[in-house]
Amino acid sequence: MSATSNLNFPASGGVSLRQDAELIALVGGAHLISHFSQLLLAPLFPWLKEAFNASYAELGFLMTLFFVVSCAVQMLSGFVVDRFGPRPVLYAGLTLLSLAAFGFSVSTSYWMMAGFSVLAGVGNGVFHPVDYTLINRKVSAPRLGHAYSVHGITGSLGWALAPALLVPIALAYSWRAALACAGVLVLVVLVVMIFNGSRLQLTVAQPEKNIGSAAPENTYEFLKIPAVWMCFAFFLLFAISLSVVQAFAPAAARELHGMPLALVATCLTAYMVCSAGGMILGGFLASDPARCERVVGIAFGVAASIALTLGFADVPGLLVPVLFAMMGFAAGTGSPSRDMIVKRSTPPNSTGRVYGIVYSGLDIGQAIAPVVFGSLMDHHQYTSVFVGLALVQGVLIVSAFNVGKVRRTALVSA
Repeated sequence: MSATSNLNFPASGGVSLRQDAELIALVGGAHLISHFSQLLLAPLFPWLKEAFNASYAELGFLMTLFFVVSCAVQMLSGFVVDRFGPRPVLYAGLTLLSLAAFGFSVSTSYWMMAGFSVLAGVGNGVFHPVDYTLINRKVSAPRLGHAYSVHGITGSLGWALAPALLVPIALAYSWRAALACAGVLVLVVLVVMIFNGSRLQLTVAQPEKNIGSAAPENTYEFLKIPAVWMCFAFFLLFAISLSVVQAFAPAAARELHGMPLALVATCLTAYMVCSAGGMILGGFLASDPARCERVVGIAFGVAASIALTLGFADVPGLLVPVLFAMMGFAAGTGSPSRDMIVKRSTPPNSTGRVYGIVYSGLDIGQAIAPVVFGSLMDHHQYTSVFVGLALVQGVLIVSAFNVGKVRRTALVSA
């Protein structure tokens, strides 16, 4: 058996397709709620602005609170997951998100909203350590790439669900009713998780073996592994690129290419839908861990080329959403291999801790991007938005290969 087939994978013997599918579906449902909760407030900003006489900057600060708290909790929750297991931590996270949504719905002041944003950030911070601990420890090796694929797809669906659910309810009833319905949805998912608790139980196992990384000698030894911090940097950059696409790239494309206003939202929808489609293909490509760096390199190379095309080429307005769709498909194709790179860099019995640290880069990146690229938009530097996006995607390629190089160097020296 080759070395790559022993990379921290649970044995596939005795694990049926149904068992894997049920676990992947449960983890995917939890991840959907995490992403759904990240956009609880943003679609309702027009209503909240009027209700609390708040500026958009003040409302944006609620999102900043959410992600800063989520980042801190994500770093810490991995240790809790490794100590107590993922199931109770998942229950706690969903409970807090439900309470926060109900709290938003009854808030009577801006500062009440701020307090519940902190509570929601605490709840959101547990999901990546929980999800990846369950996937890496319980899903059989041949289906691991597909598990990462479904995990990414459900996250994208969560982002799409928030405005699709909340805005119509707010229009028909009120913003308070919309947020109360969000709380009910999270509560329903929590009940589903509790009724399927046996599938989320992680039994005490023998020490994991991971040829790709040296085993840590104590709880914090993994922090000395260079590949872990390189993965953290990779995810920080990935979050910046995604934040640019979500918040600024469609508007910048409209200014550059005279795109009709009605097509601006279509750009983001096309990106996210095709990104989910790319993740399906990416799940098959990630089945061979040895080629993950190459998959990520090609995927983000294509995405960067499209970003430069949007920034410099004379593109008809009607073609812009198509280019966003192509860019989303390319980026989505690399996502499962991206997760596999982290797994191959994770030392034995440290899954929760490593994923907590690494994925906190997502929250930090989402906090950095609006400051930098928002300034470019304010100064009408629309081409620079796409140049910056392409540069970040290019650095992502270098980062992926550097992670592999550092990991192989550690393997040789071990």
